[in-house]
Amino acid sequence: MNSWTSIDVWIVITGALCAMACALPGCFLVLRRMSMMGDAISHAVLPGLAIAFLVTGQRASVPMFIGAVAAGLLTAFFTQWIHRSARVDEGAAMGVVFTSLFAIGLVIIVKAADHVDLDPGCVLYGAIELTPLDAVMLLGMEIPRAALVNGGVLMFNILIVVLLFKELRLACFDPGLAATLGFSPGFLHYLLMSMVAVTTVAAFESVGSIIVIAMLIVPAATAQLLTRRLLPMLLVSAGLAASAAVLGHAAAVWLPSLAGFPPTSTAGTMAFVSGVLFLVAMIAGSMCTTKADTGCKEFP
Repeated sequence: MNSWTSIDVWIVITGALCAMACALPGCFLVLRRMSMMGDAISHAVLPGLAIAFLVTGQRASVPMFIGAVAAGLLTAFFTQWIHRSARVDEGAAMGVVFTSLFAIGLVIIVKAADHVDLDPGCVLYGAIELTPLDAVMLLGMEIPRAALVNGGVLMFNILIVVLLFKELRLACFDPGLAATLGFSPGFLHYLLMSMVAVTTVAAFESVGSIIVIAMLIVPAATAQLLTRRLLPMLLVSAGLAASAAVLGHAAAVWLPSLAGFPPTSTAGTMAFVSGVLFLVAMIAGSMCTTKADTGCKEFP
């Protein structure tokens, strides 16, 4: 079994920062029963990225960021508009919006691939193994740009949660009370959607548009099985997300070698480990017969 190199360490750090950044807004999506909205936004930002590629002809970060966030917010807006105007189920509205936008994005990417340095596979599945190769100098150290981006998004999400913890909690559990107290549920809703969109854009290069869904939802859903308080849920989900990054990369490198195969996708294995952790938590929870046995408390 080979020892880890600095490249492996940076892959794990980047994956952990990305996963923790996804886990924080994911908790609020799970509690608001909007898990599919993370799926919708993570897919629907694709046309925003594709249009930014077509307009600029390069993988410039600022146009990509603006295009993807705009597409994510439009997804949330159109979902609410269709849900209210057409009086269809919100899940159906999400399905209509994100599948349409995702298909448009795929078509644009395929057409643009001949003119723009763009790999559709990287957009879908990410390339976290290559992130240490794109490094910048900071304080005399070479740090992967993806680690800085995901670390910055993690700090942004932490700042939003700390500053608006009470408001976000009220919007999750009692929107009517939040409106009565002067907190706009609509503003908080679109703020959460903005967090999801920004986090998804930052995670694109690391884990791609598909794997980010697991990072948004699975650690949060696992934490919900383990605690009934919001603050511990946020902390536990972040810890589980970081653990999935570490164990996922280790499994991707070492497990295939035991059978004589080359290493597999780290991002995919991270998602697989997240699912295993959820399964363990679910089995452990099913063994408890009463709330007193689990020591759980009620939300919020």
